[in-house]
Amino acid sequence: MDVGVIGMGPMGGAMARNLLRAGHKVTVFNRTRERAEALREHGATVAASAAEAAAGEAVITMLATDDAVEGLVFGADGVLAGLPKGAIHISGSTISVDLSQRLEEAHASLGQGYLAAPVLGRPPAAEAGKLFVMAAGEPALIERVKPVLEALGQRLFIVGDRPFKANLVKLSCNFMIFSTIEQMAEIFALNQKGGVDKATLYEVLTESFFGAPVHKNYGRLILDEAYDPPGAKLGLGAKDNRLILEAGEALAVPLPFASILRDRFLASEARGDGGLDFCAIAKRSAEDAGL
Repeated sequence: MDVGVIGMGPMGGAMARNLLRAGHKVTVFNRTRERAEALREHGATVAASAAEAAAGEAVITMLATDDAVEGLVFGADGVLAGLPKGAIHISGSTISVDLSQRLEEAHASLGQGYLAAPVLGRPPAAEAGKLFVMAAGEPALIERVKPVLEALGQRLFIVGDRPFKANLVKLSCNFMIFSTIEQMAEIFALNQKGGVDKATLYEVLTESFFGAPVHKNYGRLILDEAYDPPGAKLGLGAKDNRLILEAGEALAVPLPFASILRDRFLASEARGDGGLDFCAIAKRSAEDAGL
């Protein structure tokens, strides 16, 4: 397919390279042009605007925040202006349910297709094509871009016929990641203070009942205090946690643990950890324990 990719961060750049390896024609755009130019040697065409990147059969946006997505979709020379009638915008970003609904309406009004397809996985998984892709939207649209979605990861999940449902699922998954980090940080602090070796505890956990990737990967980051360089910065985690709280409020679903995590993110920002990986919220449990 003729596909555009907008957003050449660690995730978007890796996704574009995987699409090229799968044989798709790829046009890339990034507000900082140098990042897009790095894809030229891999066979990508570099666009001068988001509208130009969206001129093919489909375009993927992989951007950090709601504001970034709004600016490059609704703005001058944005996706809405460049996407042909009948072509499909695939939002891979972790965005709010509200924005996803507004994007669906805006594209429908112009005869354009819209799908949400956020992903689970950190940059190394993106580079290896091992992401988990959660897609939602009209089944016919998903079927048309299945070769694109399947090129991005190891498994494609279809989670609903309205795009916002994929965003809700993705926010829920991120909330579970943050909750797992907090839980592991607390028990690491407890056992360290009780004289149990942290590496031994990690081994017991991950080689018994807690061998899921979320325990192994984030537990290892906590064990090694490997928060720099970040896979995803603290502010992105705080943003996603804020979005899950907003979704809970809109649907009248209390999320008490998300409120605790909100305070962990705020405390981490206040202590100057904004440039670290969001897993650095684990440091707060050790501090609370006087370690």
